[in-house]
Amino acid sequence: MPRFIIRISLLAAVVGLLGACTGGKSSGSIPSPLATPPSTTAPPTPPAIPASPPPTAGAAASTCVGGWVTPVKGSGLWNQPLQLISRTTTERKPLVVVDMRTFVGPESPPDNKNYLKDIRRWYVKAYAKGDPAFQGRFLVEERRFGSGVVAVAPYDTSGFASPNWVGFQWRSEDLDRLSYPGLPGTWEGKAYDFVTGGAGLTMHGLPTELAGCMDGT
Repeated sequence: MPRFIIRISLLAAVVGLLGACTGGKSSGSIPSPLATPPSTTAPPTPPAIPASPPPTAGAAASTCVGGWVTPVKGSGLWNQPLQLISRTTTERKPLVVVDMRTFVGPESPPDNKNYLKDIRRWYVKAYAKGDPAFQGRFLVEERRFGSGVVAVAPYDTSGFASPNWVGFQWRSEDLDRLSYPGLPGTWEGKAYDFVTGGAGLTMHGLPTELAGCMDGT
């Protein structure tokens, strides 16, 4: 079953997943929701931009079967994850991409069904132009029966480490959209650790064959 952070029109219910820690800066714990944001907050810190452009390709390896590439800007593979991020978070301002990767590989845990052996995934680090409060890192999946955002992490984290990446297990009764400290946008569902599992989910979301595709992010 596809497991996405938020409802998709093709699906009746949605859940998140992911796993396989490959290192990176840890933020400590899964953030608690802010049903009502505080009336006074410090101005958001402008997103940090790398001094030099990130790499655009990674070679195939045992932990990144098939390798990864950065899609051509403006192509379908570039625009698709951005549209899904905007739809999921309800962010209306255009997204500025700082880094993007796409890679293809199996479900986690492995499954013998052919349509679960070649799932396309994107890693996107981006912020919203004109909205400095919206900045983050996203994982997006494209499956035969639906596509969507599967995890989100604070903008200033790195790699694929617990507990930076947060998934949301969605149920039909989860109708409220909540904000979370350090995460962009608002989200439906119960937050859980996307790397190690939680909220009743015990599988890792990224199989070991793909965890290395996140190295250096």
